[in-house]
Amino acid sequence: MLQRITGLIGGDYNKKQLDKIAPLVGEINDWCGKFETLSDEEIQAKTAEFKERYQKGETLDQLLPEAFAVVKQACKRMIGHEFEVKGEKQVWNMIPYDVQLLGGIILHQGKIAEMKTGEGKTLVAAAPVYLNALAEKGVHVVTVNDYLASRDAQWIGYLYQWLGLSVGSVVKGTPLQRRREEYSKDITYVENSELGFDYLRDNLVQTMERRNLMWRPLNFAIVDEIDSILVDEARTPLIISEAREEPTEKYAYYSRIVQLLQPCSGKKKVSKGLLNELMNEGLKNQEEDGDYYIDEKTKTASLSGRGIAKLEEMLHVENIYKDMGFEEIHHIENALRAKAVYQRDVDYIIS
Repeated sequence: MLQRITGLIGGDYNKKQLDKIAPLVGEINDWCGKFETLSDEEIQAKTAEFKERYQKGETLDQLLPEAFAVVKQACKRMIGHEFEVKGEKQVWNMIPYDVQLLGGIILHQGKIAEMKTGEGKTLVAAAPVYLNALAEKGVHVVTVNDYLASRDAQWIGYLYQWLGLSVGSVVKGTPLQRRREEYSKDITYVENSELGFDYLRDNLVQTMERRNLMWRPLNFAIVDEIDSILVDEARTPLIISEAREEPTEKYAYYSRIVQLLQPCSGKKKVSKGLLNELMNEGLKNQEEDGDYYIDEKTKTASLSGRGIAKLEEMLHVENIYKDMGFEEIHHIENALRAKAVYQRDVDYIIS
């Protein structure tokens, strides 16, 4: 599980809650003023300094005012910088306002920041993402679609890279063999269903080395449009399956075996009582004129007593239900159903 998960949606502020953290914004702005005299290289060197201080025992909460100030100062230094986003030239023109710093503090505290449209939600996440990336445990920014994941990884990612952090992105087209590398970055932008499927895939593998997402403990994530992702889209379950590593020879073997069985002329099925007798005492009903009954309505085929006896003779066992095990019986039943009930080009086609 994530140690902390936070979110970002549109809405109104709770003034009483914001008043409690407002003094932090003043402290951030004070530090930003102090950093004015530093060169670009000295601002960029703050990232390594913060990481070292964290390793020596300072908490992220203690580093917050300075780290947020560095992000704001970096945004000021980058004004006019040209960079590419999805093949188009962009010019950096953003500096976080106080309301965006407030939203960033809320996100860092693991709460939901509700902001109105036009208040710059994309930039709000920059400071808390930078701060939590200093712990070098990985930060995930979860988006509602591929476009936002790839766009923001380049757009806001330009800011992180200027400050010395690595940025990755995972979208539907990202090859599986490259995903571990992307998740290994300091910050990874990822589309929500891709994150979910990568989590499921990691639970199917046998060794830690084969994991892409969870090769290290999950640490901190910010979810964009959290109401959409954790409420609306969460109504559709993510389902993943894995091909069974079982030899296919059994399918062909039992398919050949059931070809030797003949259908009964009647509609009678083997009763539960008779089945119990067959399983427990090995009794056979030799009066039936075929080896299995067909139920067209339910598309099922059931072995008759004669059919059971014939199979036991062919397979050299005393009681197929006792001696062969569930998996083998399952193969026999499926092979019989395929032969007796399903018709080629009606119930299935071979391409």
